[in-house]
Amino acid sequence: MNSKNIKIKSTTSKLVYTSILIAISFIGSLIKIQGSIALDSMAGFFAALFLGPVYGGLVAGLGHLLTAATSGFLLTIPIHIVITLEMAVSAYIFGIVYRKFNSIIASIVGILLNGIVAVLILMPITTWLRLPLNGKAFFAAMVGPLSLASVVNIVLACVVYKIIEKRVL
Repeated sequence: MNSKNIKIKSTTSKLVYTSILIAISFIGSLIKIQGSIALDSMAGFFAALFLGPVYGGLVAGLGHLLTAATSGFLLTIPIHIVITLEMAVSAYIFGIVYRKFNSIIASIVGILLNGIVAVLILMPITTWLRLPLNGKAFFAAMVGPLSLASVVNIVLACVVYKIIEKRVL
């Protein structure tokens, strides 16, 4: 059995696991790296592997909302809504790429989406909203910490998944 074959068929089981992972995401949201960047998305990326891309997107999106709430919505509510969608899409695509390829390619894609592409998407929005930190300055300030957090979250998710996979066998 390879890691792509772990299947949880019961909808009730998936809902219970999703709830637990959202709670774990909340705990991760309290471990801040910078501002509203935290270890909240590990549970979302793990959910994308363990439960599937849709559940991963749900957990990652809600995880970011929890982090934003515990940080006081530092970047404004509109920015955090965009980030919530970015997180959900990143975890969803990560889960799909993992199923089609492997953990290394999925991790690279997830880190690029969550660490660089997300900030590039936010650059014009921060300028449009006239935030004090906007455009290129926003990119310069956020891309490093966000990429680091993405690496940590995704690597932890993959390691935990590999450990659980061995126990399922």
